[in-house]
Amino acid sequence: MIPLSAGAAEALVAPDMGGGLAALTVSGRPVLRGWSGRAEEGPFALGLNLLAPFSNRIAGGFDFDGRRYDLAPNLPGEPFPIHGDAFQRAWKVAARSGWSVTLALPEGEFGPFRYAAEVVYRLAPGDIAIALRLTSRARDPLPFGGGFHPWFPRSAATRLRFDAAGHWPEDARHLPASETPEPEPAGWRWSEPAPLPAGWINAGFSDWNGAAEIHQGPDAVSVRVSARDLTTIILYAPSSEAGFFCLEPVSHPVNAHNLPGKPGLSTLQPGESLSWSLHLKWSEP
Repeated sequence: MIPLSAGAAEALVAPDMGGGLAALTVSGRPVLRGWSGRAEEGPFALGLNLLAPFSNRIAGGFDFDGRRYDLAPNLPGEPFPIHGDAFQRAWKVAARSGWSVTLALPEGEFGPFRYAAEVVYRLAPGDIAIALRLTSRARDPLPFGGGFHPWFPRSAATRLRFDAAGHWPEDARHLPASETPEPEPAGWRWSEPAPLPAGWINAGFSDWNGAAEIHQGPDAVSVRVSARDLTTIILYAPSSEAGFFCLEPVSHPVNAHNLPGKPGLSTLQPGESLSWSLHLKWSEP
């Protein structure tokens, strides 16, 4: 683990656990859900995961440029591959200071997707900036994607605000139930700060404008979220009792590789790159 500090802000970066964030606090209060400290719980027990070379689920494989690419599941209990492999691999430390660290993943590989990746974390007293870059090392052109998977604390005081044009309803397999976005149902609009649903929600929202606000109570830190080149946001909240929720800025909807037009994915030629960024900002104490 690599500690970072800037003023009252502290972060803990986990190169050996997918290059994610194990902790992010301000004056001891959490911005992200804190890691339990038990490595056996895996990387999804962290506070933030890096997603590459794709986000969320792909329904067993996809067709592209006249070829079929089959993909095997990568997590126990999951019938489909999910979130790529960057979050499962050990990253190398390329550079570090007391307030920043650069990690490298020279050889990512998931099925036909071969790639290199780099992430830079920069912590300041009032914010953290995360920049993720992916470069194709595949033999052929392929549709790449990715993003960020933060886990935020949730309490009765939590309120959320963001703007989007529609959503993809979820089917029983956790895949989109429609090929194109649909209007949000009543109770699923957050254009003004509003609480999360009491029950399950796991949905992608389309044409996100790259900005969100998370208003917390006294036990956690309220943040403004901004992202670059990520136009889908996925909201995952299993229940009001879970103690967390995920608001995931990503490049594409779930199973985009099998949706018409492969929305949000970018076809990279060998050697071409994609870059995304995530910025979390809070009021300094």
